[in-house]
Amino acid sequence: MAAASARFSAFGACGNHGERRPSCSGSSKVESWGCRFSPTAEVCKIAPASGTTRSKNVFSQINSLPDDDDFFYEKVPTPMLDVIESPTNVKNLSTKELRQLADEIRLELSSILSKAQKPLKASLAVVELTVAIHHVFHAPADKILWDIGEQTYAHKMLTGRRSLMNTLRQKDGLSGFTSRSESEYDPFGAGHGCSSISAGLGMAVARDMKGKRERILTVISNGTTMAGQVYEAMSNAGYLDSDMIVILNDSRHSLHPNVEEGPKTSINALSSTLSKLQSSKSFRKFREVAKGVTKKIGRGMHEWAAKVDEFARGMMGPPGATLFEELGLYYIGPIDGHNIEDLVCVFQEVVSLNSMGPVLIHVVTEENQGIEHSQRSEIDENLGEGSSSYDSVASNYQPRTYSDCFVEALVRKAESDKDVVMVHGGVEVEPSLQLFREKFPDKFFDVGMAEQHAVTFSAGLSCGGLKPFCVIPSTFLQRAFDQVVHDVDRQRIPVRFVITSAGLVGSNGPVQCGAFDITFMSCLPNMIVMAPSDEDELVDMVETAAMVDDRPICFRYPRGAIVRTDKSLSHGIPIEIGRGRILAEGKDVALLGYGSMVQNCVKARSLLSKLGIEVTVADARFCKPLDMGLLRELCENHAFLVTVEEGSIGGFGSHVAQFIALDGRLDGRIKWRPIVLPDAYIEHASPNEQLSLAGLTGHHIAATVLSLLGRTREALLLMC
Repeated sequence: MAAASARFSAFGACGNHGERRPSCSGSSKVESWGCRFSPTAEVCKIAPASGTTRSKNVFSQINSLPDDDDFFYEKVPTPMLDVIESPTNVKNLSTKELRQLADEIRLELSSILSKAQKPLKASLAVVELTVAIHHVFHAPADKILWDIGEQTYAHKMLTGRRSLMNTLRQKDGLSGFTSRSESEYDPFGAGHGCSSISAGLGMAVARDMKGKRERILTVISNGTTMAGQVYEAMSNAGYLDSDMIVILNDSRHSLHPNVEEGPKTSINALSSTLSKLQSSKSFRKFREVAKGVTKKIGRGMHEWAAKVDEFARGMMGPPGATLFEELGLYYIGPIDGHNIEDLVCVFQEVVSLNSMGPVLIHVVTEENQGIEHSQRSEIDENLGEGSSSYDSVASNYQPRTYSDCFVEALVRKAESDKDVVMVHGGVEVEPSLQLFREKFPDKFFDVGMAEQHAVTFSAGLSCGGLKPFCVIPSTFLQRAFDQVVHDVDRQRIPVRFVITSAGLVGSNGPVQCGAFDITFMSCLPNMIVMAPSDEDELVDMVETAAMVDDRPICFRYPRGAIVRTDKSLSHGIPIEIGRGRILAEGKDVALLGYGSMVQNCVKARSLLSKLGIEVTVADARFCKPLDMGLLRELCENHAFLVTVEEGSIGGFGSHVAQFIALDGRLDGRIKWRPIVLPDAYIEHASPNEQLSLAGLTGHHIAATVLSLLGRTREALLLMC
């Protein structure tokens, strides 16, 4: 056991998860958790000790650790990280020890995320920043809010969740975002970005009204600064003048591929010195005293002095610094985000200020920081820039996706129709969309996290005679609904909405789940709403959308692989608006699927046929307008009708119910049942696990049919 004992610190912390325990023997129980060490395997495995429970569980939503076989990983030496149980342990570390801690966090994060094929660049960029934050601030009393989930992994490791990092984005594991139900160190859930300043300002005002003294700190990034809510929140923060700190993590990202054309923010000894000066108490006091003197002299002199002060501050900071001053935030920066000494110095100076008002600290980081060249090339090859939008596969094989087929079809259409353009809104551009950007760089417009602008911009393009395809993930389109209503649908402007990542999205859980687009798009009077059941229909719907020129139209497709990978992409044929189709006929039950759920209806039919039940499977294709003739035919020829969709209550099934009720079909012998997503948020898991939790698999659909037919026992057996 000599080799084993060397793997643990003097505090008795397990080398792999850093939890305090006096020993690591197989029978030890400390804080109700057992640790079993295998001296021959050179790995450490943590699991709940038999018959015990945690005395204090900040991960209330996590019911269990992953299976033992999934929780082994190679141990890398991390002596400093091993003694960190909570942010309290970071407070008394020296600058040298803080640097060592950051290096160890980066090393372990790189190992965990690269093996799990999870995106890691954003996480590695903020390691030193995260360490400095927890060294100076006192979470959870001080509130630390993040805009981007992928930047919170080091934060999770330092706040008691290190042992669960291997469960990241897995079923019953850690969320890929901050979560109030997961830890007391997450005061607000990070979702679509751009929300942290608004939420932080609300907390700051509530603190002031209740007479409390905690610090409020928010971390935003380049991507979120594209969203208007950030500037709305900054403007309000400047007006209310509540004490809060905004950290702008500038990772030098650009929406445009030729980033070298613009100057990068320089970080040097002068900027470091100026940042320390700007944050110092004496400099801040001098500014406040000067302002007080000019106020006594007179209003005109005060306003002139404020302009001079602003001009001087603008000269000290980089281009754009005065924008934040205009909004009412005191600007400090830029600061090297990988220099822990500078970060700690500036943070400590800011914390020492009383009644400072809102402060913005500009921190510049590099996403490739600490990644060796060979490792960086391997990561880039395996993950790609946009890999965070997808559940990666363990092998190098990448199946063709719906996005691949859509882009190929749109490229083909753009080659024959010079008016076709693409507008993209959302967090980042999917890798598939790069093909269109490469083929038609002048017809591709990426606006980043400015979905509201994307919608109205597309409306303007359409008014100018072009045919815009506005590509926005379902969950991000929610932010632009007002623009969809007033700037597009009410005016009957032919914008073609391409709704990606529709339905369940696996490891990204409820944050990026596309559950609501069927409902909120189909309630609009002029909108045509459709969804393909496979890649061939997707190609046809691209042609259909390009053809429509008198009203807006939308279609959705899911994240993930296409149905048939063994055939080439066919040429698209426009579909008659509002026309569905029957795929297979039977006399007992009719399954009417919408979008990708048609394939699961086909699977259910196969299961039911073995039990002697004849099933009709129909592909609705359109939610609005409905194929009324098809619905009447299904109701007349069957005693049971089941609608299936991967969307929330109020979507396709509701439109069917509205029609058959008004048409008098429910007055007769037809019995109708809807299968939709449950009225709850489905947490992160694999796509198949999520479908099972939602009750949308072929087996669940078949079990619903059996229950309708009164064959309950067979329905239960089918689900066993």
